[in-house]
Amino acid sequence: MKIGFIGGGTMAEAILGGMLDAGVADAGDITIGEPVAARRDYLAERYGVGVTDANRAAVNGADLIALAVKPQDLPKVYADIGGQFSTGNQSAVSIVAGTRINALSKGLNMVNVIRAMPNTPAQIGQGMTMWTCTDGVSQAHRDTAASILSTIGDAIYVDDEKYLDMATALSASGPAYVFLIVEALIDAGVYVGLPRDTARRLALQTVKGSVALMLQTGQHPAQLKDMVTSPGGTTAEGLQALERAGTPAAIVDAVNAAYQKSIRLGQE
Repeated sequence: MKIGFIGGGTMAEAILGGMLDAGVADAGDITIGEPVAARRDYLAERYGVGVTDANRAAVNGADLIALAVKPQDLPKVYADIGGQFSTGNQSAVSIVAGTRINALSKGLNMVNVIRAMPNTPAQIGQGMTMWTCTDGVSQAHRDTAASILSTIGDAIYVDDEKYLDMATALSASGPAYVFLIVEALIDAGVYVGLPRDTARRLALQTVKGSVALMLQTGQHPAQLKDMVTSPGGTTAEGLQALERAGTPAAIVDAVNAAYQKSIRLGQE
């Protein structure tokens, strides 16, 4: 199966690397359209794929067209390749944030559209992706899309596109929330007197180990929290400070704010 990428940025490279490492596609079957010459040279040398500065050339003869550009670049993409897919045998896979299937289908003049929302840990094969597609996408293309997305981490298929706005707010924006919390933990360690490198090591392993414990035991976070919290102890004192500061509610507000923004982006 031939695959053409529009855009050769960080997320495109994550998907590309995952595909090739897992043997989902061969380098000779992939062409990437990328406007930056240095980036084209890097991708060609690093992965052995075809590269071009022309979007139309990148998708010529492709069975799957992967859109990995910023939303503001879509008008040029539509102008370059819109209407090129007349056989109905091709499908487009979009990871463009906030852009709905209807807009993609209209801009590309294409009925077979797959929309996916990965997150940045995909760069190390630990991503979380939610995806959906139009009814016309063939089972073969659905299977290929599922295989591709599974190479960059976990992937969830949903029947209703509305869930992608929710996933955008939770899992796609979520790494930034986690990074902020980890940064705060490190700074807190320094505040109470730890050397910064020690505070960083403690914070990172604490977060990593806590997530691993939840995954391995399958227990609810509240159960595990109770295991750590002794009556009248230090953890109880710290949790009370977080409750007084409104931390749980602030996290809910952050996800909801991102969700509302995702909805608005899809309406523009």
